[in-house]
Amino acid sequence: MGELPSIHQLECFIIYGRVRNFSLAAQEANITQSAFSVQMKKLEEAVGVTLIRRSTRGSDLTEAGTAFLAKAQLCVEQLRDAVAEMQESVKRTPAELNVAVLRSLGDVHMNRHVSYFQKQNEKICLNVFEMEEDEIRCGILEDRIDVASVYRLEGMSFDGWECVHFSDDDIVFYAPCLAPAEGDAARSWAAKQPLVFYPAKSSMNRVYERYFSEEMPIVAARLSTPYAMVHFCRENPAGALLPRRFIEALSITSGFASLAPALTLDAVLVYKKENPRLRHIRTYVEHVQQIYQSTI
Repeated sequence: MGELPSIHQLECFIIYGRVRNFSLAAQEANITQSAFSVQMKKLEEAVGVTLIRRSTRGSDLTEAGTAFLAKAQLCVEQLRDAVAEMQESVKRTPAELNVAVLRSLGDVHMNRHVSYFQKQNEKICLNVFEMEEDEIRCGILEDRIDVASVYRLEGMSFDGWECVHFSDDDIVFYAPCLAPAEGDAARSWAAKQPLVFYPAKSSMNRVYERYFSEEMPIVAARLSTPYAMVHFCRENPAGALLPRRFIEALSITSGFASLAPALTLDAVLVYKKENPRLRHIRTYVEHVQQIYQSTI
């Protein structure tokens, strides 16, 4: 057997396998495109097969490249786990996991998650951040965020990252100071009510625009969190679109109604597999899934 590929070559190849573009892959690997190409050539020489098909129209993995990508990911993942375990055993301090929550998701279970890891999994310490979509994307890309809970919205792409479903969020119309709708809150009725929106650049406003496609409600206020929206609607004749589980977790039993037609959002956890804390990320993901399964 000849010389084995370097870890750097494998990591670069994994990045390419995710983005399928030399320029983007080189940028993410923080090296020049020519240097990236050299690394891929050296990897192919070490493996002995062509892994990437190149042409004037672009590039893509060959059949052999696709098969080798899975093996390379497993190899690097296991190595990262081994190094992390050794480092933790020497330090004897909890591994820190940076967790982001999409601000509009209003994850009322985060206190429960933190408490669980403090009591049941002392090897992991959670640092929780509330962010907008673009902040989360940059945070994961730059390895400042390990895992994030977000809504999978139209136009939101996490291509190449792991995306794990954990909840279907039924959105309700919360308006305790408005005359209640008869039964469900029909879209035509809700559109005529003042509505609390998120700040202008929030991804959740796109949800409103699609749902109220024909007639947009009047903007009563623009607030950044579901908690602020609840407080505002308790004191003002306005409504807000909020997750039912969020409302119920706050022990609110009245003043809201289901939307007709229904509006349901897919809540997911996103993370990169090429993360040295992948073992802990998966522990967190499994915990979140169990929590939401138990509350269904």
